[in-house]
Amino acid sequence: MCGIMGYTGKGNAVPVIIDGLSKLEYRGYDSSGIAMYEDGKIQVYKKKGRLADMLNVLGQEPLSHLGIGHTRWATHGVPSDLNAHPHCDCSGRIAVVHNGIIENYASLRKDLILEGHDFISDTDTEVMVHLIEKFYTGSLEEAVRKALTMIRGSFAMVAICSEEPDCIVTAKKDSPLIVGLGEGENYVASDIPAILGKTRQVYIMDENEFAVLTPRGVTVSDFEGKPVEKKAIEVDWDPIAAEKGGYEHFMLKEIYEQPKAIRDTLAGKFQDGLIDLSSLNMDDKFRQVGKIFMVACGTAYHAALVGRLAIEKLARIPVETDIASEFRYRDVLWNPQDLMIVVSQSGETADTLAALREAKRQGITVLAVTNVVGSSVAREADKVIYTHAGPEIAVASTKAYLTQLLVMYAIAMYLARIKGSLSPQELQQLGSQLQNTDALVQEMLDREQAKGQIRQMAEKYQEVNSTFFLGRGLDYAVAMEGALKLKEISYVHAEAYAAGELKHGPLALIYDGVPVLALITQDQLVEKSMSNIKEVKARGAVVVAVCKESLQEDCQECDDQILLPDVNPVLSPIVSVVPLQLFAYYMAIFRGADVDKPRNLAKSVTVE
Repeated sequence: MCGIMGYTGKGNAVPVIIDGLSKLEYRGYDSSGIAMYEDGKIQVYKKKGRLADMLNVLGQEPLSHLGIGHTRWATHGVPSDLNAHPHCDCSGRIAVVHNGIIENYASLRKDLILEGHDFISDTDTEVMVHLIEKFYTGSLEEAVRKALTMIRGSFAMVAICSEEPDCIVTAKKDSPLIVGLGEGENYVASDIPAILGKTRQVYIMDENEFAVLTPRGVTVSDFEGKPVEKKAIEVDWDPIAAEKGGYEHFMLKEIYEQPKAIRDTLAGKFQDGLIDLSSLNMDDKFRQVGKIFMVACGTAYHAALVGRLAIEKLARIPVETDIASEFRYRDVLWNPQDLMIVVSQSGETADTLAALREAKRQGITVLAVTNVVGSSVAREADKVIYTHAGPEIAVASTKAYLTQLLVMYAIAMYLARIKGSLSPQELQQLGSQLQNTDALVQEMLDREQAKGQIRQMAEKYQEVNSTFFLGRGLDYAVAMEGALKLKEISYVHAEAYAAGELKHGPLALIYDGVPVLALITQDQLVEKSMSNIKEVKARGAVVVAVCKESLQEDCQECDDQILLPDVNPVLSPIVSVVPLQLFAYYMAIFRGADVDKPRNLAKSVTVE
């Protein structure tokens, strides 16, 4: 969840590192720092708070050709100046930044203190730099190698030393890391946006790999020192894609990018009007599959819920959907015909990776759905489908969620094709409707009246303490995503309930004036949903229906309506989530919240 940026080369390292860290702010952080080689020694500047706070400490921009920087998300030790990275050894010669968790840090720290090492922070990372100091005899590379043999846990680590003023040593285990390749300069970072605009050529570091960077080149080896031949990947993201592009916030920009993201995700997935995933080479597995486990966290889990309902309805295959952090502790009854589908925007979600690895240990085939090429999930799964949402900077996911939905439907339709549960004519009709969802989302975004109505709602309800979302079936899955969006960026308590569950407890929470957003897109469930709406209205709730235009008359008893373009009920989540995204966005604006970087949250959750 922290950000790493490092540079060695002919240019000034400081502005390069600062720019890279600013591109990683979306990952979430509570402090930042930079270490550089200056006047024959390592200088460190770090500060709790935003990157701007650290820049105030830095003062006038120094000149250095070697440096590393970090934005920290606290896991060991409270957010503070002392706990911020980089950390130095006792001599001040070596500096380290690190993402991940050192599981045996307490015992290592105890031993190092007995050996005379002085610790000034509460972090696990400081153990790493003292271990490197312990083994340093003139080669930073060898010292890092020896130190890592002592460490148990996960890490993406980067080290520099004043005795080797153009060298960066870096290593990866269970935490994302990339190396950027330049001319007379090279980079290391925890994520691709940090180096956009600097180079398009990158090495995606694999598990248990070790790299040494100098201005003259990059060498990669495994932890035992055996050379590794890496193939550079060309990053095709446009650097402008990581900027706001005239929008007030990244989140709003990304909401409006959703029609294009839909087209990009579906590109190449149709043949003769039918969904075609034959390039996965999984047809035999799909024919044999008896049960599917879908595992994810957060927003991706909500996409998986939609996927479960779509697969069961279209392909007639039983699906079990699990939160990854819970799944990994279950005693699962596996069957060789099972299939696991993991969903992760970043491809680095720690709990999702743990579930994936457990399935692999059990001999289960794993299909990954992710947005990041070369991510850990993509590399470790048997097969992968990329969502092609492009870089998503705002912490609150919008277009990544929508493209995950697209892939869920593509999988469901292809399984239905392989299993023969739908006719070719039915699949062609549904496929055509799926391909048209970009136009429906665009239509929703172009409806000025609806957007004005949503904005007015947000202004009206900005002072509320709680908001409730109701739905049935697919609408309930979308309601969960709407509630998550509202709570994570506006800090308003929001809960989603299956509408039929109101009588079993949630009805006690309804009071006079509380807003209730009711999703109504499933034609066969309208009467049941309206019965639930009457229940909350009778207790004083203000009900806003998010419904299809064709159901407008059925929803007249609601206090207000946000009308959606008519869409096949099976595909309705692709459209119905858009007004919920906008409502959360405007609520955050009116409440003065930091839309793109909400408190206490991070974009990529790479620790358990």
